[in-house]
Amino acid sequence: MTFSPEFALKKPDFYQSKRIQLTSQILHIGSSVSRLNPFEYVQTDKKVYLPNQEALAKGLLSQGRQFLNDYIQAIEERQDITKLLKQAFGIEWWKATDTNDYPIFPKEAISQKLTSEKITDLRPMIRNGMGQLFIPGSSIKGAIRTAIAYHLLKDGDRYQVPSSKRVSEIEKTLRQKLGQINQYQHKFLDDELFMDSLFSEFSLTYQERNFPGKGPNTDFLRALKITDSEPLLESKIKTKKGEEIPVNMPVVAEVIVSSRFPDYLAKYKASIYAEMVRNVQTEFTLTLDTEMLSWFKHKQGMKLPFSNLDELLQICQEFTQEQWDYEHDYWEEIKNNPRASGKNLDFNHIREFYEPEKSPYSQRLGWGSGMTGTTINLLLDDELREDIRDTCGLKAPGFEAPKSRRTVMNPNSEIKFVPGWVKFRNS
Repeated sequence: MTFSPEFALKKPDFYQSKRIQLTSQILHIGSSVSRLNPFEYVQTDKKVYLPNQEALAKGLLSQGRQFLNDYIQAIEERQDITKLLKQAFGIEWWKATDTNDYPIFPKEAISQKLTSEKITDLRPMIRNGMGQLFIPGSSIKGAIRTAIAYHLLKDGDRYQVPSSKRVSEIEKTLRQKLGQINQYQHKFLDDELFMDSLFSEFSLTYQERNFPGKGPNTDFLRALKITDSEPLLESKIKTKKGEEIPVNMPVVAEVIVSSRFPDYLAKYKASIYAEMVRNVQTEFTLTLDTEMLSWFKHKQGMKLPFSNLDELLQICQEFTQEQWDYEHDYWEEIKNNPRASGKNLDFNHIREFYEPEKSPYSQRLGWGSGMTGTTINLLLDDELREDIRDTCGLKAPGFEAPKSRRTVMNPNSEIKFVPGWVKFRNS
């Protein structure tokens, strides 16, 4: 016997999925390699090139064994290879190919140079297996995890967070432990203090069977899947006015690391040169298994903070607003310093960026997030935050934590951009 479609039993839909469009003014997600050696990139006045190392070796060998030997020597001595490239491939060396006609300098590894300064200690951005820039789903999920932890601890009564994991108890334990643990233990202290309890102290009930335990298998964020973003491929889009604007433009920019003097006059600390992406526009997918989420029961009765994707995204928005407010107040207090060690520390553009009272952004990713974006530090007492910084990082007694900030210069040497802020919109 068959049933007509209107009488057929429908399989329950236990999944919620959202395709999210992600946009950002400028973004940097670090790779497993913190910085490149001089022989791993080549710079001209306008561009920075990252060679395919295998193709480069083949191409040099095809021009003569000596060129390959000179390249190996350059690697051993950590030297710049621009002169060698000109000798082997001519003035337009960036067009060179290997013996299989594979580009030695692939298009996706060429960035616009946004500074007239000589680039040193270049920080690369993460790439996928095809060599394309992208945003890992793990980076987005890590930021979401921090937002959830912040939300649970801020509203401990509402979610019945165990008393031993409330903010007051976390502060008490931190004061006792600071100075008694080594640098390696510092990195995992938040897991012991509260993260394991908030996310992994659950038992699972599935098909009337209980699965006790603690660890990745009992982490309730198993129910949330986040894909990697689409590759950040440079292209142009048309605005509503018919104008073409570039998106996903790879650039190498000068990142200014600044702090302040006791009188709040801006202080120049260093310049960092990083591979970044301007006008980011990409997509990723959030998927929540609502049935799996219902399997998790906290061992001490804590309630889960969300039951659907809309509630989850609202948690992210609230955490972003907390960061936004803190950054706004910081930049309101900092005074410009046009004579800071040869740099004009004029932060007027940054203050304009933070003018809106309500954050227009959904999350903060990668560089720039700092302590406020990757920890629950904004819930802690100001003095305790300073003690944590002085113990676990660079000491700055008497100053707020974090003390320093990262901002990005435009080609006119103006401090123009704040990295990491991203917007989410249903695609």
